[in-house]
Amino acid sequence: MNPAKVSRERLKELTDLPNIGKSIAGDLRLIGISRPEQLVGRSALEMYHDLCRVTDTVQDPCVLDVFMSLTSFMSGSEPRTWWSFTEERKRLLSKEAPTGTSKNYHERFEDF
Repeated sequence: MNPAKVSRERLKELTDLPNIGKSIAGDLRLIGISRPEQLVGRSALEMYHDLCRVTDTVQDPCVLDVFMSLTSFMSGSEPRTWWSFTEERKRLLSKEAPTGTSKNYHERFEDF
């Protein structure tokens, strides 16, 4: 859903959340999330890693942006577009990158 149209009073389905359509709702179900309230206290990065493992695929990093938008919103922040989290995601992933190597973050997932 477009973040500008989200209402906290009407959060019944995953698609009632900011930035969530049928596809990402399906991804959330794959990792065991079927209701918005199940996102409270969750880590966007852990959710991303879970989705990569479950699908045996390195997901597009923009999926992490979406998950960050969800966890931020469910922790009480205003709804924001998923792309407003891109810079924060890049900082987060740069901290996770192996030190002393030039290995791309996604290359670390090749041995699922």
